[in-house]
Amino acid sequence: MVRIATLTVAVGMAVMILALAVVTGFKREVTAKLVGFGSHVRIVSLHSNASLETDPVTVDTALMESVARLPRFASVAPYAVKGGMIKTPEAIQGVALKGIGPDYDTAFLQEHLVVGSLPAVGGEVRSKELLVSANIARMLGLAVDDRVEMLFISSSRPVRRDRFKVCGIYSTGMEELDNAMTFTDIRNVQRLNGWNGEQVTGYEVMTTDFSRLDEFAEAVYGAVFDNADRTSDVLKVEDIVSLNPNTFDWLRAHNVNAAVIIVIMLLVAFLNMVSAMLIILLEKTSMIGVLKALGMRNRAVQKVFMLRSLAIVFRGMLWGNVVGIGLALLQKYTGLIRLDSTGYMLSRVPVHFGWEWWFALNVGVPLVMLVLMVIPARAVSAVRPERTMRYQ
Repeated sequence: MVRIATLTVAVGMAVMILALAVVTGFKREVTAKLVGFGSHVRIVSLHSNASLETDPVTVDTALMESVARLPRFASVAPYAVKGGMIKTPEAIQGVALKGIGPDYDTAFLQEHLVVGSLPAVGGEVRSKELLVSANIARMLGLAVDDRVEMLFISSSRPVRRDRFKVCGIYSTGMEELDNAMTFTDIRNVQRLNGWNGEQVTGYEVMTTDFSRLDEFAEAVYGAVFDNADRTSDVLKVEDIVSLNPNTFDWLRAHNVNAAVIIVIMLLVAFLNMVSAMLIILLEKTSMIGVLKALGMRNRAVQKVFMLRSLAIVFRGMLWGNVVGIGLALLQKYTGLIRLDSTGYMLSRVPVHFGWEWWFALNVGVPLVMLVLMVIPARAVSAVRPERTMRYQ
């Protein structure tokens, strides 16, 4: 029974570690990739909507400087987008062409670059380089250095054609966005939209503390409001959470799942520990009677059995940590368990190991078990020395 109780605690601990590692991994990976394709906060025209045909705003250096002075500011960069289609002799694929400039933080794209290089931006000569995803490259049969034709359809002007050279291929595993996003020099998008060099879709702003995104977005709005009288553009501020409410609600629902798993595992471990303790009490009834006959009080005897129970809990936690952390690291570095990206947004189960929740789990579990084990330990009080010693 002691072995069963130890095994139960070990399995429960391993499951709790894996649950928290996967939940935090999902939240971090999905959030990081949504932000990587966009930003924490963006400033766009008030008249812009969810389509790729956006109203331009004029680059305002004073506004960018005001935003840069805000607390927890990381970066700000103008960007431009244009909806189009990549055409090859075999297939055609609709994409969003995103133009980036020299101020754009390309760390996300560099991290997920598979082959080739990022498009050259900001040079004296405008480059016609295009960064595509591995999914798009596979669907259209593209490779680095291939020339591709793009078509751009607009309600206000005739169909435009342009040719680009594929400079690199990236892959984030977030197929919904990988299937749609391509990147190039911002000047290419400005030319295709018929804009001048000072007109852009908007600004992308990054913060150093995502946990305080609401406060940062409010501060950005304040900076926009303070600069409103110097420009004819009417701007609005949007944060990544408000732009993707369903996704972040889905991520928050994972917290409930993790809580349910932890409660169930603690309950199972507790029931098995109660069974183990009661069996131990039955086996040691005569010993308890002798100890109480020698003057040992109920509280002292209960303490002995509580320490015995904690020893079982700590042994189970040790093995649970070894198994749970081992499986989490195996998944993290091998990606053994895959996912359907159409339902989960990612192509493999993400794992993140955080010292904060690991420490809280390893401190909280024995404390909870210690409190709960007080109940079965009270069975010691029912042992009467005169009855147990009579049959010795």
